Amino acid sequence: MAKMIDEHLARLSAHQNNISRYRRLLGTSLTEIERAIIERRLSEEHSSFQELAASTFPFTLSTPIPRPQPATDRQA
Repeated sequence: MAKMIDEHLARLSAHQNNISRYRRLLGTSLTEIERAIIERRLSEEHSSFQELAASTFPFTLSTPIPRPQPATDRQA
């Protein structure tokens, strides 16, 4: 189990590195074709990252947001 998690974390890190690299490349001077290719790869990497993250960590933690109490008319 630990080995599988380590492998998933390594793959998540690789996807994140690729995402960062593609974002940096988009900030450079590119032809329209190059930009389209990089944007497609960025989208693919992002999707792969999200799918792997969801399968590696299939739960979410959330803090309940307290609801405001309705104001009451307190007339004396």
